[in-house]
Amino acid sequence: MVPRVLEKIAAIIDRAPAARRAVLALILEDPQRVLDETFETLAQRANSSVPTIMRTCRDLGFPGLREFKLALAQELAVGGSPLNRRVRIDDDTRQVIAKVTRGAATVINSVQAQLDAGAVERAANAIATATRVDCYGVGVTSNFMASDLQARLYRLGLATSSYLDPHLQLISAATIGPQGVVMAITYVGGMPSLLEAVDVARSQGATIIGLTQPGSKLAELSDIVLAVEVAPDPVMPVGPEAYLAHLTVIEILTVLVAQRLGDKAIDRLANIQRTLETRGHDIQHHARIDWEEPANGTNGSTP
Repeated sequence: MVPRVLEKIAAIIDRAPAARRAVLALILEDPQRVLDETFETLAQRANSSVPTIMRTCRDLGFPGLREFKLALAQELAVGGSPLNRRVRIDDDTRQVIAKVTRGAATVINSVQAQLDAGAVERAANAIATATRVDCYGVGVTSNFMASDLQARLYRLGLATSSYLDPHLQLISAATIGPQGVVMAITYVGGMPSLLEAVDVARSQGATIIGLTQPGSKLAELSDIVLAVEVAPDPVMPVGPEAYLAHLTVIEILTVLVAQRLGDKAIDRLANIQRTLETRGHDIQHHARIDWEEPANGTNGSTP
C-alpha cells in the first residue's frame, strides 16, 4: 500500500531540516488551508521560501508543487465529507458559505497556474481563422460547456455549432475539412463515442482542440490541449470544481478570440446588446403585447 501524503509527512518530519520541518508542521496542522493558499503564502507563514517549499515536496516524493497539491487534494477528498470535500456534516451555514466559496476561488486560481498560455494562444488563433467550429461535449457538464462555447462564438460572428449526440458528432466529423476546428470538451477525456468522432475529424484534416485533464485519451488525440486538473469530487464523477475550471478556460478563450476578430466582433456584440435592450421580450420596460381586439376597432398599437 502506497503511503498517503499526511502519513509521509509524519514519517519524515522529525528528521527533516529545521526550515522544512516548519513547512511540514503547517501542512499537518491544517492541510486544507495549505491546499487553498498559494505557496508564497505558505512560505511566508513558515518564515521560509518557495524553493524550500519545492524541496519539501520533493522530500515527500513529488516532482513539483502541482503534483503535491493534487495528491493532497485527492487524499482530503477521499477522507472528507460525502457532501463536499471541504464541508463537514456539522458545519453551520456561514461555514458552508465560506468553505464552498473559498474552494471555488482556489479552483479558479489554479487554472492560472496550470493553463499553458502558448496552447491557449494557438487555440484562439485556430478558432478565429477557422471556416467552421464544431463543439462536442459528452455528459451533463461537458454538454453544457459545449453549448455555452458555441453560443459565445456565434455571437462573435463565427460559423459554429454544438453537437451533443454521438451520431451527430460522427456526421459533423465526417463533413468537416482541413480549415475546420473541433473543440472537444470532456474532463474525464475517455468516452469512446467522443474519441471516435475526434478520430474521424482528425482524418478529415480538422484541428482538434481538447479541453480535458492532462494525460487523458482525448489529450493524446488533440492537436492543441487545454489541460486543467482538479481534485476528485466525493459526490459526482465530474464535480463542480471541474465545471468551474472549464468555464474559466472558456471565458479566457472567448476573450482571446474576440481580440483577434477585432472591431467586427465588437460591433456585432454591441448590435446584439442594442437589439436585446430595445426589442427583447424579457427586458424590464418592454411595451405590453396585447393580443385581444380593442373595443374601438383599432389594432391595439399606440399612436
